[in-house]
Amino acid sequence: MNREALSGAGTAIDWARVREDFPLLARQVNGKPLIYLDSANTGQKPASVIQTVDDFYRQHNANVSRAVHTLGTEATDAYEGARKRLARFLNVRPDELVLCSGTTFAINLVAYSWALPRLKAGDTILVSRMEHHANIVPWQLVAQRTGATIKVAEIHTDGTLDLDALYAAMTGGVKLLAITHTSNVLGTVNPVREICREARRRGIVTVVDGSQAVPHRAVDVAAIGCDFYAFTGHKMCGPTGTGALWARREHLQAMPPFIGGGEMIKEVSFDGTVFNDPPHRFEAGTPNIAGFIGLGAAVDYLDALGMANVEAREAELLAHATEELDRIDGLRIVGRAPHKAAVISFLIEGAHAHDLATLLDLEGVAVRSGQHCAHPLLQFYGVAATLRASFAFYNTHEEVDAFIAALKKARALLA
Repeated sequence: MNREALSGAGTAIDWARVREDFPLLARQVNGKPLIYLDSANTGQKPASVIQTVDDFYRQHNANVSRAVHTLGTEATDAYEGARKRLARFLNVRPDELVLCSGTTFAINLVAYSWALPRLKAGDTILVSRMEHHANIVPWQLVAQRTGATIKVAEIHTDGTLDLDALYAAMTGGVKLLAITHTSNVLGTVNPVREICREARRRGIVTVVDGSQAVPHRAVDVAAIGCDFYAFTGHKMCGPTGTGALWARREHLQAMPPFIGGGEMIKEVSFDGTVFNDPPHRFEAGTPNIAGFIGLGAAVDYLDALGMANVEAREAELLAHATEELDRIDGLRIVGRAPHKAAVISFLIEGAHAHDLATLLDLEGVAVRSGQHCAHPLLQFYGVAATLRASFAFYNTHEEVDAFIAALKKARALLA
């Protein structure tokens, strides 16, 4: 990163210099300076990540774990080095971290390799109302094939999880709880450590979706106490097609492979196959080598910034944007949890979310409109779509003001 952005002991940060690390943020859209407020969808990439991926293809490109030549050794060392950096970032062991394409694959891995062989008719899978489809649909598929049922843990209207109802729902038939760490729509940060403790007391296995948490706050997976933790790399300044599943060692050792092929085996004959040890047992085929090396660089970048600094910066931007949005007549924010990430979903009376998003784009403002892969959540609020502005540490207070001005202009055009 731009080392001049750090001062003193590294706690005071020049955020304007940090922003300069992100090349895409310097471009214009529709003749206007880009204001990127869609980081919950995907995060932008610092130059160090882009350069790391470029350097791999220019200087080190080879397959991993297959060749003894120099390029093969360099590629393998860099790839496994990224795994180690990710593990340190999350306070877990590298051999408990399965590298994969992202959270969707990670949750499906748990669904097909852990849940499908174990669940049966009469068992229950407990999920919350605020889950992303990636933490709903895989469990529905498992339920259809096993005869298990899905039970929904509801939320309060302010977007917080109804913890009393959640704990009451943890009955003897519940075998698995799937819960998001941070809602991609509401921004709600759930008390996953407490939730996992209560589930563990009842013998319930826990799967935590960390997609919206890992990019924005320090996450100590070991301290959370879950059984599985999934996250994606492209939201945390890394390349697309990267992510990981952390799992307790005893689960990984007991789980059969999800996909077969090269690298996930020790020995193959027509009489049978001896599978590799975890985590490689679950990493069949040639991985996204350059992507994961780039993700390692993204971890280095975030480490240098300090996740406490990232969280504090984004909290400031959230407070500023919320205060300004609350001044707009007819605007309704969906999700008012007291502990939330820098995500604001909202509606404006008399204006469709897609129309507003289109007009904002003409002003250079990128926000997301729609249902945000969370249909059951929007059904709870009785709305067809919302606008979502999601902030990252590389945004500025000046962008917040420009966003508000553009929103007022768009609204006037639709009046």
